[in-house]
Amino acid sequence: MSKVMVVTDSTSNIPPELLDGQPIQVLPLQLIWGSEILRDGVDISPVEFYTRLKTAKVIPTTSQTTPEEFHQLYAKLIKEGYDILSIHISAKLSGTLDSAIQAKRKFPKAKIELVDSYSTSMAMGFQVLAAARVAQAGGSLLDCKTMAEKAREQTGVYFVLNTLEFLQRGGRIGGAAAFLGTILDLKPLLELRDGQIEAVERVRTLSKTLDRLIDLVGIKLEKEPGLVRLCAIHGNSFDEANLLLKKAINRFSSSTISESVITDISPVLGTHTGPGALGLAYMIGM
Repeated sequence: MSKVMVVTDSTSNIPPELLDGQPIQVLPLQLIWGSEILRDGVDISPVEFYTRLKTAKVIPTTSQTTPEEFHQLYAKLIKEGYDILSIHISAKLSGTLDSAIQAKRKFPKAKIELVDSYSTSMAMGFQVLAAARVAQAGGSLLDCKTMAEKAREQTGVYFVLNTLEFLQRGGRIGGAAAFLGTILDLKPLLELRDGQIEAVERVRTLSKTLDRLIDLVGIKLEKEPGLVRLCAIHGNSFDEANLLLKKAINRFSSSTISESVITDISPVLGTHTGPGALGLAYMIGM
């Protein structure tokens, strides 16, 4: 039986400690900052990005992983004897999956399967990890793809932004446009639904924000009781993310939470969410 490598992109935001030892390869998206082209999480870290953003006169833009980058990685993995499962950011948010499709066409005889996560950040990361654990246990390419698609139905992310300015500028605002013009002391609470950003409600204070993020995941758990994996995601707001995760752990039974971590929102995603973004990603029942 062939071994399987799971390929994903840098917007998965998987913490390094969870990547360690897993059959996962991460391709970076690109940050274009003036005349510089920076690989997401490689040439610029989240800390460097958010520090620089504070005083930047030019706001960066982003670019998808190129077909050539996919081609080079796929060629290397095929030569090493791998079947490939490629799981990527929602096609409604980025052209990265299309780049993967173009690269796959160059290898008509290779075993390469592609999955649209319909998501990003750790809502996608949980899917990637679920598939990688099957691969690590010796599962086939079909086994891994089946697990990724099952995990996709069990994952999600709710998040709150300080401003919609970055989403609007980057053209990713989606259903969050309903909150444009919101008065300044109300923050937009959003979710990724069916691959795009949708409005949920508006919240006023940090305390209410944290509680509401947890409430929304709790509603999901009530509908589908079982184990839950949680990840607090943040854009240069670690203290708030740490508090969010602690409150979630206190809210839910310790026997219910099988994994709880914190991760940074990568520079490419941070270009669209802005500083201070805060969210709670989850995977239920797996």
